[in-house]
Amino acid sequence: METKIIAIVLICIGVIMLTYTGFNYITTETLVEVGPLHIETEKNNFVKLSPIIGSILLAGGIILLLLKKRTIAI
Repeated sequence: METKIIAIVLICIGVIMLTYTGFNYITTETLVEVGPLHIETEKNNFVKLSPIIGSILLAGGIILLLLKKRTIAI
């Protein structure tokens, strides 16, 4: 039962990594802070998700799921 859940989670993560190429997050940085004067800037940061790792996770989940079914049939 545990390997089936792990296999399904691996498949889901693999599909998500293949579907989405990455995501953005925004950070604020303080440029100048003089007395009551604060100058800040927002910076976009992009995190790229590798499709190779997504493919490996997807294939690993499918193989794990198939091996689990095969061991039950024997």
